[in-house]
Amino acid sequence: MKINDIIAHAIAEDHGAGDHTSLATIPEAATGSARLVAKENGIISGTDIATSVFNYVDESLHLDIHVDNGSEVSSGDIILTVEGSASSILQAERVALNFMQRMSGIATVTHQYASLVKEFPATILDTRKTTPLMRELEKRAVKDGGGANHRMGLYDMIMIKDNHIDFAGGIPQAIDAANKYLNQNQLSIPVEVEVRNFEELNQVLKHTPAGNLSRIMLDNFSPENLIIAIQNIDKRFETEASGGITLNTIRDYAVSGVDYISVGALTHHIKSLDMSLKANF
Repeated sequence: MKINDIIAHAIAEDHGAGDHTSLATIPEAATGSARLVAKENGIISGTDIATSVFNYVDESLHLDIHVDNGSEVSSGDIILTVEGSASSILQAERVALNFMQRMSGIATVTHQYASLVKEFPATILDTRKTTPLMRELEKRAVKDGGGANHRMGLYDMIMIKDNHIDFAGGIPQAIDAANKYLNQNQLSIPVEVEVRNFEELNQVLKHTPAGNLSRIMLDNFSPENLIIAIQNIDKRFETEASGGITLNTIRDYAVSGVDYISVGALTHHIKSLDMSLKANF
């Protein structure tokens, strides 16, 4: 879904028949300004989305962005200011905050993960474990936090996971079927295969032709076994570690030299970053 459509649906959900409180209490011609303030330390994401929300409600509103996406803030820092129709500011407030708080929470956690592995070659990846219809925004937030995006959906990569392997009849059959499908449909997209143990890894490494296979996902390998697996792969394919990796364990995985570490918790287990909009008086 396009971002403008997401914003439109979010505002329609919030407004319904109208903002009766603002309509009842604020004179139609009243103007003013407000500041968006961080209430805790973190990484900011979504200022462009907040701007679009305010402008969708009232294109005459003027915004000044004081903190760029991807930048650190401390509690009390002013992120942006908005001025214009007081009623319009209040009508846009909650939707803008909902987007920014969620996105900034994702960026903050991603930054924590990325900071822990910055001396290693590993890149932190998100997954498809996103809020329905919010994927593009949540993946933007991951990038603002210093991570990178895995596939956006089912359409931009062939990712052969355990269920695909089981239904296909095995790893060789699944790889062969993927290559055949790409050739028949004249597609050029990367192929990744998930392995759950050394037996499955050996099946991938011994199977020819690998075709378009570009990456091996090592799922739920211990840090010790991951080191052995990376050595066995010997740079023939990109490597990705996944499966329950946390802030407490991510360095143990990164020391293996793995290329990517995917963390579903970046988007599905997030605390929003607290912030509030305060009128200037």
